[in-house]
Amino acid sequence: MNLEQRLMRLIETGGPIPLSTYMQLVLHDPQDGYYAARPGIGRDFITAPETSQMFGELIGLWLVHEWRALGKPAEFRLVEIGPGRGQLMLDTLRIAGAAGGAEFLNAARLTFVEPSPVMRGALEEMFAPMTPHFAAALAQVPDGPMLLVANEYLDCLPARQFRAAEGGWRECVVGLNGDGRLAFGLAADEPSPPHGTALAGEAVEVQTGLDLVIADLASRREAFRTLFIDYGPDDRAPGDTLRAYREGRQVSPLETPGMCDLTVDVDFGRFARLAAAAGLDVAGPAPQGMFLLGLGAQARLGQLIEANPDDAEVIFQAANRLIDPKEMGARFKAVCVSSPGLAKPAGF
Repeated sequence: MNLEQRLMRLIETGGPIPLSTYMQLVLHDPQDGYYAARPGIGRDFITAPETSQMFGELIGLWLVHEWRALGKPAEFRLVEIGPGRGQLMLDTLRIAGAAGGAEFLNAARLTFVEPSPVMRGALEEMFAPMTPHFAAALAQVPDGPMLLVANEYLDCLPARQFRAAEGGWRECVVGLNGDGRLAFGLAADEPSPPHGTALAGEAVEVQTGLDLVIADLASRREAFRTLFIDYGPDDRAPGDTLRAYREGRQVSPLETPGMCDLTVDVDFGRFARLAAAAGLDVAGPAPQGMFLLGLGAQARLGQLIEANPDDAEVIFQAANRLIDPKEMGARFKAVCVSSPGLAKPAGF
């Protein structure tokens, strides 16, 4: 049976499943899940590192700066969660090696948090000179000083979705319609309200995985600094933001499960509050465009155009997409979570 058939059998046997369970299975089922079997970076969606090399280069400069802020430890974990095809880390290491020299590269213990065997094999070959380590989850990254970057990872954490109906809240579920096909619905029982009262039809999403990320960071015993970049609001909880993409177009989240990428907006305000409540230092969230400009995006853009004058327009348009508030510059946010007592991070 394919994943859709297995989901139908699961629902037939045990009843409708929460939206968060559906997302988890569609994205991470070890046999047919989207990220486990057929990640579509560059086909179904394009991330910032795939848009312009400048993105990874600026992140590389940021990492060198923060390594120095940690006291230039002789050994530290350089971690990326959800590395995809490795483009971000390739650009990062190229610039970090130039800015931090052999001292930085020799100190870095490259670690990818990547559960997919397919992706692990490709990354192991690509970064063979650094002998990369792999972990299935953040909690499995060995202790010690750590610098971590995660671009478009939080949006893939499964979300519970609630909708106001008949004077109370109902959890959104995936069940079967009269034809036996997958369909959205509402749970019969009324859970605890996710927040106050609401007008009929209003929805709110809660990513419980954000709590786990912060708990894993708070449990670390040595100094660390992490950078998360993703999309979503910072002044309110997301409503109904579940979307699916396949081959560059938006499709129904119930269409061909496992063949489409699923994503939701990140509640950055809640993420920052969780980190602060755990005793961690938080900088941001800040708009991606402002963050990159603070790291020297304008100067780097000028250098790239000067070195490649024939491609000046292409280089400018790609970089502009990262920074322009009408493109990715405002919708995407950067937030830095650190162990307490460190200096303010660059770019914030």
